[in-house]
Amino acid sequence: MEDDTDVRRAIVAALTEAGHAITEVTDGAAAIERISSSVFDIVITDVRMPKADGVAVFRHARKVTPRTAVILMTSFATVSNAVLALKEGAHDYLTKPFDVDELVIRVRMIEEKITLERALEEARAKLAGGDAEFVGQSPVMVSLFDKLAAVAPSDAAVLVTGESGTGKELIARRIHALSDRRNEPFVAVNCASFPETLLEAELFGYERGAFTGAAKKRDGRFKAADRGTLFLDEIGEMPMSAQAKLLRVVQEGMIEPLGTNQAMKVDVRIVSATNRDLKTAISEGRFRADLFYRLHVVGLHLAPLRDRPGDLPLLWNHFLAKRLANQKLPDVSLRAWQALTHYPFPGNVRELSHAVEHAAILSRGKTIELEHLPEDIVAVANSTTPDQTVTPLGTAMKKVEREYLLKALAVAGGKKARAADLLGISRKNLWEKLRSHDLSDSDLDD
Repeated sequence: MEDDTDVRRAIVAALTEAGHAITEVTDGAAAIERISSSVFDIVITDVRMPKADGVAVFRHARKVTPRTAVILMTSFATVSNAVLALKEGAHDYLTKPFDVDELVIRVRMIEEKITLERALEEARAKLAGGDAEFVGQSPVMVSLFDKLAAVAPSDAAVLVTGESGTGKELIARRIHALSDRRNEPFVAVNCASFPETLLEAELFGYERGAFTGAAKKRDGRFKAADRGTLFLDEIGEMPMSAQAKLLRVVQEGMIEPLGTNQAMKVDVRIVSATNRDLKTAISEGRFRADLFYRLHVVGLHLAPLRDRPGDLPLLWNHFLAKRLANQKLPDVSLRAWQALTHYPFPGNVRELSHAVEHAAILSRGKTIELEHLPEDIVAVANSTTPDQTVTPLGTAMKKVEREYLLKALAVAGGKKARAADLLGISRKNLWEKLRSHDLSDSDLDD
């Protein structure tokens, strides 16, 4: 809202050029009426306005749409009013005269914050819906969820692939939760955490005296998972001897504990996971092809976090909400968020969870700044060298404005009054712009 036509037109032109949808009014009463009937992301208003001043407009916006960001434009004489509004919750103020480019930059920063907040709200909605473990709206994740929902009710063996930290066990647990076995045991075993001599005993069980240290009989993980689901993590690390016995279990549904020749029937659904390329392992003789195809009836692949950046705000909010329970979630500064979005997260979702924990502790409930993030993220942000070929935004926009002025004058046949009409500005404003760009009549003739 601005009663000075030239200033208002200049602001509208700059913001429209930047891609924003603009509604303009000439006085405070009209502004209050518009705010009462429509919801705006951002309101830009002069403090001195006819019929109702900018502070009154801000207070009305604060009352009816408290999330609307308000920027006040003020002269030196009314700065105190703007500061008062700032204390009441106004977003920012600019002292006249100011560079329109600066206003465009501030609006862009607010827009980025609004986009982030909306993404976080979507995550809250997902959390409220009870599907908290699965946060993601990127195409690859939507496709994964659809495939998971289709395969879960069956008894098909599933192989989950993906880099470390992507959440493969969560997928396995979700498959179990959506299956008819949901009320039976879910048993997980990491095939890389046991030496070769003990893995078979861990999986299949053993009789007393089967080997040194076997002081009493013990059921294995297969027996523990009977009628339920067994999750075999890091299946690619399983030694060949155990692979042969696992193949028999998959084929026949029978296990044979160590120290006995007596087979035992088990009803177990197997979900396995790996971060390795099992087809390469097969070609190198480290994994059995027949076992691979038994385990890989259906394959689910978890994309790394760097390949689904759109899920970052949702995941951030998910972990922050878990960390802070029912507390108000702190804001994230623009610098901190830029660092997060440019960091490749080699540890994937697990590393992001750690980053959230780190930031939540150091920020103490206040806005999360760059320095609150883990050192690896801060180091990458600080080592990023700006592209020296990129011109500062203000300089670039002035160059564009100069070229656009010349184009308008060319279309107008050199007639400044006509050019001003085409540009939607006053003749006085046009002459001021020409002077600011050092464009003389001879330059225009050229």
